[in-house]
Parts: sequence; C-alpha cells; structure tokens
Amino acid sequence: MDCPSEEQMIRMKLSEMTTIKSLDFDIPNRKLIVFHTDEKDIIFKKLEELKFDTSIVESFSIENFITPIENANQERKLLWQVLVINFFFFVVEILTGFVANSMGLIADSFDMLADSFVYALALFAVGGTLLRKKIIAKFAGYFQLLIAVLGFIEVIRRFLYTESKVNYPTMILVSFFALLGNGLCLYLLQKSKSKEAHMQASMIFTSNDVIVNLGVILAGILIYITSSNYPDLIIGSIVFVIVAFGAFKILKLAR
Repeated sequence: MDCPSEEQMIRMKLSEMTTIKSLDFDIPNRKLIVFHTDEKDIIFKKLEELKFDTSIVESFSIENFITPIENANQERKLLWQVLVINFFFFVVEILTGFVANSMGLIADSFDMLADSFVYALALFAVGGTLLRKKIIAKFAGYFQLLIAVLGFIEVIRRFLYTESKVNYPTMILVSFFALLGNGLCLYLLQKSKSKEAHMQASMIFTSNDVIVNLGVILAGILIYITSSNYPDLIIGSIVFVIVAFGAFKILKLAR
C-alpha cells in the first residue's frame, strides 16, 4: 500500500464487512490498522486478494473503542474546498491553454479535473452503498482514460504538424497561479492534521500536482531558451501518462 488509489481499493474491498469499525491508514509507512470485532482471518484473506504483499504485524485487543467521527464534518468541508480550488483551476487552465496554444497547460488542467473526480469520489461515496461507489469510480476511471487518449492524440498531431509558437509567458504565469492554488490546498490539508486515510491521500495527490506545476513552468522556460515547442509537448505527454495511470487504478478499484 503506497498510494491513495490502493488505499481506496482496500476500503472498498472491506466495505461490506460490518465487523470492521474503523480503518486507520499510515500510507508513508505502508501500514493499516483495522479495528474490528471478529473475523480476523476473513479480513486478512480479503486483503491478500488485492496482492499487496499483505502480512500481519501485530494483533491485540482494546476496550471502549470509539469510532473517530467527530472530525468528519470538518474533513468533508476541507475536501469540498480543495475540490472547488482544483475545478476552478481546471477551467482557468483549459481556457488559457487553448489561448496560449500550450499542451502543458491543457494537460495540467485535465490533471486538475482528474483530482477533482478523486475528491468528489471521496465525498459522494461517504455513507453510500458499495454499488454506488463502484459506479462512481468506474465513470471517473473511463472519463479519465478518455481524456488521456484524446490528449495523446493531440500531442501526436502537434508533433507531426507545425503549430504556432506557444505563448510561454501566459503558460508560466497561469502555471504559477495554479502552483499557488495547489500550495493553498496543501496548506489547508496539512493544517487539519488529520490522520484519516482520505485526507492523507488528498495531500499526496496535491503534492504531486505541485510537481506537475513546476514541470509546466520549467517547460515554459525551456521554450523561451530553445524557441521550440517540444518542451511543451513533452510535459503534456508526461502529464497525460499520469492521468492514464490514475485512470487504470480507479478502474481496478471499481471491479
């Protein structure tokens, strides 16, 4: 277990087990604490089916366990905030991407949209049935995959045919503001100091977005230095690979 998608896969795998009271994920250390009443062997068997090299580190009994729900409303509010920020910058980047003729901005905008789907999944799946979770996840996965395929087609077309010069100042400026937006998301998520898995997963997604923003800014600088559109196409391809990889993980989650 080393990424947010795998954490969601585990949650959905165990979602039908009424004996499980709480799941506490430690993604950086690849650990999961399961609070349950019985059926330890069944839980372990279900986890093994995911082929994540599962092993039991420790098992012990506790008394007077209380399910941690007191911060649910605050966490839901934070997820809505980062969803709105991501969707806002999707709209900004998709529009300015076409105006600036930048595949880097367009690809980053779709990465923002993909993240918005992830946050929406976390929100709409709360309290829902397993069937609803799978339907939402499958729709998001196929939509992201379609985005990635269309993006790759456009990148190939621009490689083969001469395009007008990318407006690198716009590309750099918009990416800088998107970087600030993701920085704000990361600040809000870290400020919550939540140990809940979906909040940790959101922080990982946002940290990855910061790296993508820096990549688009670097591509804009290289366009200025080389007077070539290739850096823009390369960063666009890389981002679409990230979107496609995320789509496959979500579709695996929806099985």
